[in-house]
Amino acid sequence: MVETASLWRPDRQEIIWIDCNPQVGKEMRDVHPFLVLSPRIFNDKTSLVIGLPMTTATYNADNPFAVAVGKADGRKTNKISYVLCHQPKSFDWRLRAAKPHSQGKLNDAFFAQVIERLNQIIQLA
Repeated sequence: MVETASLWRPDRQEIIWIDCNPQVGKEMRDVHPFLVLSPRIFNDKTSLVIGLPMTTATYNADNPFAVAVGKADGRKTNKISYVLCHQPKSFDWRLRAAKPHSQGKLNDAFFAQVIERLNQIIQLA
């Protein structure tokens, strides 16, 4: 079921577009895909979304904290997309005018890899 823009709320495992500005240092800047880790009910109630930025920067092929999740969608279809597990972030998705990404949700197998890698860093489970 497709939600209308006024009813849309980001949900866990979904890829969204979010503006990372302002940024400092080595943080990502500008609009990027973002993998949502927090559940829809949290995102709706708080206006925050917790997740991981995504990029097609090729130097991440050797990054032990990046998970390659397949070909990017849209104008960068010839590039591999990476989820940056070492950069968990929270953003106010409403104020940053987040939008659904055309890729929809990350498939279960890739999402499990991302969660496993993130857990190696922060050791929650």
